[in-house]
Amino acid sequence: MQEKRAPFKKVSVKYQPKGLSILYEDHEILVVDKIAGLLTIATEREKQKTAHFILNDYVKKGNVRSKNRVFIVHRLDRDTSGILIFAKNENVKRYLQDNWKEFSKKYFTVVHGKLKDKEGIITSYLTENKAFRVYSVNDPDKGKFSKTGYKVIRESNKYSLLEINLFTGRKNQIRVHLSEKGHPVVGDKIYGIADNGIKRLALHSASLSIRHPLTQKEMNFKTKIPLYFKTLVKLREEKHEN
Repeated sequence: MQEKRAPFKKVSVKYQPKGLSILYEDHEILVVDKIAGLLTIATEREKQKTAHFILNDYVKKGNVRSKNRVFIVHRLDRDTSGILIFAKNENVKRYLQDNWKEFSKKYFTVVHGKLKDKEGIITSYLTENKAFRVYSVNDPDKGKFSKTGYKVIRESNKYSLLEINLFTGRKNQIRVHLSEKGHPVVGDKIYGIADNGIKRLALHSASLSIRHPLTQKEMNFKTKIPLYFKTLVKLREEKHEN
């Protein structure tokens, strides 16, 4: 799959995407840090305020006739921030999706309460009802196997900061697993509990490790723990940097 490519040219400041910070870009992939509140892809109600739409516009460089586009590899919930990777052609998209299970994905989250076991793995079979609410079932024929690893990084009287190792990538997996364990993600309006004064869903996609589709070189993309998460658990700035 090796081939010579022209040097990658960055797009001018005029077309820089809003709501997204570019972590890495070449001819095959585009890796960004998404803010909380921005959709990954369009819905019936919202077509343009999405990472997919914004990045398609970005790679077109303002030329509506351009055939350049990005392809969705995976998604983050609207209120989850952090790392998203997009492919620049269908072959790269297929490669990334076919190998997705082999890549390392880590998150940070703040949950309600203190966990008895400070480190562990949660497994279940997840399914979805007609109201699009995800939940665990015991029957493997009725749900998809899901596996979430967690480790407590810091605790306060009310909350715990966790590092999450996402072994499988099911819809709402982290939120459902932690909620069913009795420690819902802070700010989760679907699977959580009411908590006045919370500004956002405390879930962040912090790191992603892949093998580049062209060079097969291992690549690691990282972001820091959001400052708001540290505020919730009174974590000092100089500790537990990612």
